[in-house]
Amino acid sequence: MTWSPANPESVFTYGAPQLKFGAGAADEIGHDLLGLGASRVLVVTDAGVLATGWPERVAEGIRGFGIEVLVHDSAHVEPTDASLLAAVERARADGPFDGYVAVGGGSAIDTAKAVDLLLSDGGELMDYVNAPVGAGRAPTRPLAPLVAVPTTTGTGAESTTICVLDVLSLKVKTGISHVRLRPSLAVVDPRLTATQPAGVTASAGMDILCHALESWTARPFTSYERKQAAERVPYCGSNPIADMWSERSMSLLARAFRKAVRDGSDESARSEMALAATFAGLGFGNAGVHVPHANAYPIAGRVRDFHPDGYPSDEPMVPHGMAVALTAPEAFRWTFGSDPERHLAAARLLDPAHGSRWESDPCDVLPGVLVDLMRDIGMPNGLRAVGYDERDVDALVEGSLKQQRLLATSPREVGPDDLADIMTRSLELWE
Repeated sequence: MTWSPANPESVFTYGAPQLKFGAGAADEIGHDLLGLGASRVLVVTDAGVLATGWPERVAEGIRGFGIEVLVHDSAHVEPTDASLLAAVERARADGPFDGYVAVGGGSAIDTAKAVDLLLSDGGELMDYVNAPVGAGRAPTRPLAPLVAVPTTTGTGAESTTICVLDVLSLKVKTGISHVRLRPSLAVVDPRLTATQPAGVTASAGMDILCHALESWTARPFTSYERKQAAERVPYCGSNPIADMWSERSMSLLARAFRKAVRDGSDESARSEMALAATFAGLGFGNAGVHVPHANAYPIAGRVRDFHPDGYPSDEPMVPHGMAVALTAPEAFRWTFGSDPERHLAAARLLDPAHGSRWESDPCDVLPGVLVDLMRDIGMPNGLRAVGYDERDVDALVEGSLKQQRLLATSPREVGPDDLADIMTRSLELWE
């Protein structure tokens, strides 16, 4: 459909954390925290990342600048409301803190965001969770400085205003979104990703790719009705600055993604994946994401017995990036009509060598590029491969429809029948 607002928007917003990128960047965090006025800092990580030694190395570097540091391995892979509340209570018991450092993947960074939010602003977790799942309350006080140090290349959490969590009682994944959740500083040191297993690299990399693609294809900022200043939200639709970051991210992914999955010791590929993740975060953190991410929440939240390679095996899970990827080919087939050239441009960026698929129906080109990549890096062949079937479609659609903050950024108006068709076609992605 073509959006025809009576009074079109003419303003877009752009925000990003300070950024420090490159090998050795993690050794300078103590200096950076002094500049942020911190004197007693909590490092938030998870048990797996703690075992790599990096959180303690970061903590020792911070102590070298005279700052008191505690390390908590309180982050849960794929955070839940229960895990976040446990992390908050542990931090409250050992606090107060005037600064936070998250060392880990998106789970650790999102856990640190929630700890910072609740200890700085008070209230209950569900007060802040996005409506209609929670009350959608905005924080009223400034948060303490947060330095985000990603150890995986994918989530972009170091750049964004989002904290993602599963609400266990509702079997739904949702989030908290506010500009005050954006980290004060993102420290991206590719050395910290060297121990990332191939399965994690693949899943997290699909998250990067979908961040870039969904931002690139998001509803344009000019398609909205004009907002008042107080109505502006972080996700404002595709815009020239977000487009620049998304385009560059896709170009990096085209040459580095398969290499990074195939050979984790390839330092050049690791560095380019870290840069692609950062660029995609700078794009989607402002333009927004849409259908694949909305679908990912119930896919991850309703998992029964799937155990992915490279992740902890103590409980079933569909990792976030994998959950996003599983409906992406069919979602982008569905969005194709909103802007065919933009979809084809993305396919050219991701597959610069092109190939026989370009002789097919244009709406099949980008889905074909995505399916080929997913097959090459070992992604599951659709929803059936992670435990869902036709009987689950209605429940998955119901969960997706709860993500209205994301669906509002879709380049086409999306309803239950559209989502059901995308889910059904995504049960098996290739033969």
